[in-house]
Amino acid sequence: QVQLVESGGGLVQAGDSLRLSCVASGRTFSSCSVGWFRQRPGKEQEFVAAINWNGGNTYYADSVKGRFTISRDNAKNTGYLQMNSLKPEDTAVYYCAADPSRYSTVASGYTYWGQGTQVTVSS
Repeated sequence: QVQLVESGGGLVQAGDSLRLSCVASGRTFSSCSVGWFRQRPGKEQEFVAAINWNGGNTYYADSVKGRFTISRDNAKNTGYLQMNSLKPEDTAVYYCAADPSRYSTVASGYTYWGQGTQVTVSS
């Protein structure tokens, strides 16, 4: 069992940066791949970034590539999403997810989900 809690969201202006954190409980976290997804107002949930269990492999959606960085610290049971050069279209609820398998770019590839954290980027 893995429980995830996101934090670090807030209201910022275009061009600003935020770092989201995903704190996990459960001894299986270190063996899990981690993904970040977001849901923009009135739109479907979309993939943002993913990282494998040891951080050796990462993948990013084209919309955030070069601006966002996914990382993890297994000693702290925490995953991170560093978001730079934020744009108004990045406004969304961001969710952290984990699964004891290879990382995936689709929501169905993850078993455990956090409650989400709101990111709002003003224009």
